[in-house]
Amino acid sequence: MTNTLHRQGKLEDLKGDYVIFTSIAKEIKPGTAPKIHEFLKICNKHGPINIGSSKYGTVLQDDVEFNDLITNLKDGSTSGAVFTDVDTLQKVIAELIEADLGISINVSGLLEGVHECCGKNGIVRHSVEQSLGFWGAKDRLPERDVLEINSLCGHGMVSFNYIHKMMEQVRMRKLTPKQAAKIMGKCCECAVFNTDRAEKLLEKVLET
Repeated sequence: MTNTLHRQGKLEDLKGDYVIFTSIAKEIKPGTAPKIHEFLKICNKHGPINIGSSKYGTVLQDDVEFNDLITNLKDGSTSGAVFTDVDTLQKVIAELIEADLGISINVSGLLEGVHECCGKNGIVRHSVEQSLGFWGAKDRLPERDVLEINSLCGHGMVSFNYIHKMMEQVRMRKLTPKQAAKIMGKCCECAVFNTDRAEKLLEKVLET
């Protein structure tokens, strides 16, 4: 199970939200650093909206450069990238198939889009995981637009209160939606926060 499955939003919004990441089994962890580096290099060639690793951070953070990220990642580091369209994702998957890195690659997004990418590249996905949604006292959850931004970080590191604060900053014209989206993205250390989607959600604040 991956926490990236819990992303919320309308169908049209989710069509612009795909996460691709590595998953390294303990049995093959030794010697995988070069393979992870190559995975990230391939992803980076295609202009991801976010890229990085939970072990070192993401390129959204001011003190992290992509080359430094590659240098510091060790064996077994979980790494990922976010793309906003299925065509680019397909190209990334095509290169990864050709590279044949020997590590598990996961894609999180709409099943139809992922299935299309696999089919066009001549492969069949071997398994599917789905989120069952939220259970329990759902009346204690925040507004839908806040939840959509919060779930862009599967670990919940972009808090509800912080999202409210960023919305207010945008509403008062102290920050642009783009600036606020990047600030929130820095809080998510696992490189799965989609700043493009967050920016679009924040733009709606200006309409209210």
